Amino acid sequence: MNEIATFIHAAREGLAQQTAAHGATWHLGEESNWSADLDAGSIAFDFADGTVATAAIQVVGTYNQADGSFLWGWDHPSVPEALRVHAQLAREWGEQQGATDFTERKLLCSEDDAWSLASVANRLAEANGVYRGKAGSTLIFMTFGSVRLQKSTP
Repeated sequence: MNEIATFIHAAREGLAQQTAAHGATWHLGEESNWSADLDAGSIAFDFADGTVATAAIQVVGTYNQADGSFLWGWDHPSVPEALRVHAQLAREWGEQQGATDFTERKLLCSEDDAWSLASVANRLAEANGVYRGKAGSTLIFMTFGSVRLQKSTP
């Protein structure tokens, strides 16, 4: 395995550990609903028991299931400048490593490849994890920060 592949593999393994920990502690993956506010730079997860988990986000990119394309957040027309920082870290890493998947604005890839791209951004940014939200046939890959839990009052 070359240096780039080794880094991507380690990023994927680290993300798997983070995701498992979030699932075990605050039940990530069991949410009844999620919503992102790009103006506020935040995500909220609603759970059946009334718990709401919130965190700051960055948009890594979007994956179009219809055509198998990934569009990086660092040059995405729908992503506010302030939410492009983690994607830009991945771009800079790609430039340093000569890894064109991280430097081309749009690429054809699998959803699994999109997870690898997001994993690298997560690791470089030292974020708290990645969430893949679905909006129609588009998957939005977002890194998130510290998670705050609160119970909604009836």
